[in-house]
Amino acid sequence: MKIGVIGLGLIGGSIFKKGQTAGYDMVGVSRSVKEPGVSDDYNTLKECNLVFVCTPMNKTISVLDKLNDILPSGTIVSDVCSLKEFVCKKNYNYKFIPSHPMAGTEKQGWEASFAELFEGAVWAVTPKEDTDIRDFELLKKVIESFGAKTVITTPKEHDRAVALISHTPMLIAQALCKNIEDNELAQKLASSGFRDTTRLALSNIEMANDMVVMNETNIKDVLDKLQENLEKILDGNYKKEAEDIKDFRKKLYADKVSR
Repeated sequence: MKIGVIGLGLIGGSIFKKGQTAGYDMVGVSRSVKEPGVSDDYNTLKECNLVFVCTPMNKTISVLDKLNDILPSGTIVSDVCSLKEFVCKKNYNYKFIPSHPMAGTEKQGWEASFAELFEGAVWAVTPKEDTDIRDFELLKKVIESFGAKTVITTPKEHDRAVALISHTPMLIAQALCKNIEDNELAQKLASSGFRDTTRLALSNIEMANDMVVMNETNIKDVLDKLQENLEKILDGNYKKEAEDIKDFRKKLYADKVSR
């Protein structure tokens, strides 16, 4: 199987490297990465069975449009954007199956990418109404060969969920950092707990901006829910609430890989 990857940052670079180790014929498109099998020519993707679009969200639609004039109708294309509703509004000549790997680090770029990134990760897929089951199964097979588990959902439910577990936590991490800007003692005392809690404040700024701007409504709903839960924890039996949350947290990650 021949697989193409457009955009070789953390996610795209990791797909490219994992694809090589998994035995696929990999083709990369990038203006900055100079490696064997990589060029800036989109025409190298014409013979690919599957193409992953791994560009920033604000560039994804233009890339998908560009591929419409290049790829044969039988090619399967998937994006990796952290939002799914906005990419599902158009139809293309090729077979488009939106997806989103729930994997990453606070680092970015080709140098930060590595083949094991998706080991034990969850990879959301939002098939369209006209998606052929055989095309979905091929994409699923590739995803699982990367070490990830496929989860099928809808674009709307996906975007609500990531607001809960990814986008809002990033904003909270940033706000926590902002909180101590004027407190020198807090800055001196900040140690591993604060460092780990605010790790998401190191997120790629372009990606973070896309998430905040494009998923604002869902994020605001999550912030309202967060306020309700904070008041419930503080106004109720704190010890019981804390124990319940601790138990839930343990169960949540009992069978998940930590990265």
